[in-house]
Amino acid sequence: MELGIGIFGYGFMGRAHTYALTTIPLYYEPLPFRIKHISICTPSESGRKAAEATGYYRRVTEDFRALVEDPEINVVCIASPNGFHKEQLIAAIEAGKHIYCEKPVVVSMAEAREVLDVMRRTGYRGKNQTAFEFRFFPATMRAKQLVEEGFLGPIFHYRASYLHSSNIDANKPIQWKSDRSRGGGGAFFDMGVHLCDLMCHLLGDLESVHALGRTFIKERPSPTGGHMVPVDTDDATMMLLRHKSGVAGVMDVSKVACGTCDELRFEIHGQHGAIRFNMMDPNWLEVFDARDSATPLGGQRGFKKVQCVQQYPKPGGSFPNPKFSVGLLRGHVHSVYTLLENIALDGAPSPSILDGIRMQQVLAAVYESAEKGNWVTVEEPLA
Repeated sequence: MELGIGIFGYGFMGRAHTYALTTIPLYYEPLPFRIKHISICTPSESGRKAAEATGYYRRVTEDFRALVEDPEINVVCIASPNGFHKEQLIAAIEAGKHIYCEKPVVVSMAEAREVLDVMRRTGYRGKNQTAFEFRFFPATMRAKQLVEEGFLGPIFHYRASYLHSSNIDANKPIQWKSDRSRGGGGAFFDMGVHLCDLMCHLLGDLESVHALGRTFIKERPSPTGGHMVPVDTDDATMMLLRHKSGVAGVMDVSKVACGTCDELRFEIHGQHGAIRFNMMDPNWLEVFDARDSATPLGGQRGFKKVQCVQQYPKPGGSFPNPKFSVGLLRGHVHSVYTLLENIALDGAPSPSILDGIRMQQVLAAVYESAEKGNWVTVEEPLA
């Protein structure tokens, strides 16, 4: 099967998608598909020049509809700022394209319902996936296996964090991710959605949340630097979570966590064991087995580092050798590969756009709770 790809947006995520698409043939062999060509849409002159300089693209345009209407493009990757997602999703759905969409899927539940309405009205049957790439590292894949195997026993509680220091400079001009009208929310909207998806992937759906959001830097310079602009999004959000399974959690997300880079981490505790992971040390899943002997003098009990590195299932995992260090972009590669493999083999990609909308419901509950200061029930999944 030959696939033509159209990418909407050429910021960091558009480049990450390009990296994934152009390197997939190196990482996976044999492939059940071939990427015939890639085209890109970006309104930015600097983005167009950068894209053209790579030599990867068949076509570079400012008009995303030109790619949606192109019969040679089978798959649309939506990597644009959040505020553009709804229009681009609807156009791709109406055109019957397969879709890979960055998180969060849209900026509000009202937009999510519009997207669902179009999917129902058109009888959309394209393969689709939301870009929750943290599911696709060998360490988090192994964590999922251990939970499903019952290694931890009955699970009691967990703690999870996603920490950046990217907004700690008060002189940093406001960007769309700090503007609710363009981005939908702040730190939790941008990063917390990843963390919530990962914990729900491991531990099941959420029942309710109790959140506390804080904006520490109340205004920032405008993009042009001419004046100060009020900030209406959270710099950090902390919360308690209840899962339908009875598991309880504590979570915090921050873009003003001084001393951090890109620190997504979690620790899950059960009756018989525990697991923990930190994205800044992504090669390892740390595992504790309470059934190990504690005698004499501690016996064999303690956290053990499982060398997950690049232990991907076939047809991946042979290049580079699975013993070599894994990095951030490798999860993006496996995430994109998962969609394309399911297109070629007529499988069911996961997490789907509907899963992304489920996380949109979680985001809505978190921000409602932060505003009201009480527990808020997460709505039942939309049909």
